Amino acid sequence: MPYTINQPEVLAEVEAVFARYEHALVHNKVQVLDELFWDNPHTLRYGATENLYGYAQIQAFRAGRPAQGLQRRLLRTVITTYGRDFATANAEFQREGSARTGRQSQTWLRTEAGWRVVAAHVSLLD
Repeated sequence: MPYTINQPEVLAEVEAVFARYEHALVHNKVQVLDELFWDNPHTLRYGATENLYGYAQIQAFRAGRPAQGLQRRLLRTVITTYGRDFATANAEFQREGSARTGRQSQTWLRTEAGWRVVAAHVSLLD
């Protein structure tokens, strides 16, 4: 079954939900971040200092994370959609006041509730 890569309307949807996620991230909108992760035990997030398995662990991490130092600048973002229901978003970023480059990868799935992150990974380069 062939998949159309970056079908314009699907790409626009994922770009919009990624922008919503980014805004929520830098403004510590925990409720929006929780909403945009798939509420499922199979969801995972590997962070710079933590491995989180399942929506409950991700939600608990977000609730306990400090609200300061979240501002960042996106250096490069690559979003690719595969068919109508699956996408990846990869970004390089730099936090304010830091010379280190960070990387973020997200796997997005269209669910009955809309686009949701089903897997994420964040790392920092030395």
